[in-house]
Amino acid sequence: MLLQTPLCDFGWKAPSFTLKDLEDRTVSLESLRGEKGTLLAFICNHCPYVKAIVSFLVEDAKVLQENGIAVAAIMSNDYHDYPEDSPENMKIFAAQHGFTFPYLLDEDQSVARQYNAVCTPDFFGFDAGLGLQYRGRLDASTARVVPDARRELREAMLAVAQGGKGPENQIASMGCSIKWR
Repeated sequence: MLLQTPLCDFGWKAPSFTLKDLEDRTVSLESLRGEKGTLLAFICNHCPYVKAIVSFLVEDAKVLQENGIAVAAIMSNDYHDYPEDSPENMKIFAAQHGFTFPYLLDEDQSVARQYNAVCTPDFFGFDAGLGLQYRGRLDASTARVVPDARRELREAMLAVAQGGKGPENQIASMGCSIKWR
């Protein structure tokens, strides 16, 4: 089911969490936090919207990381009903796409609920104080790549890194609904 995310609630504080990474290590929001901001991307392996943009996400993540923005991806789908999203397949997906950021498993879906994540991909861009500054799309791509699309997420998060503020005008992300239990 195709869904769109709500618009940005500027300044909303990121709820803390602790999740496991693909090596079964505990990772907290505090341990992820970037000097100039933090980007959390709710994604999964099987969604055609994520598959279309994952290489751009990885590319943009590298640029953001070089500019003091921490990046992490969170998988919240019920992988028992969607085995392509299993922890084993998360490892494969991350390796195939060269993730330079943690890919975290939200086993009980509590983090997705705390953040009111609704779809994959769903992006939450926070400033250095963990106040929300971006809740928009990666770019104009949907389940199909839009060639030479403006890098909206990257631009927004670079603005956050440089000045602490996201853009006034943001276009909601769209994708497949999170697969709730």
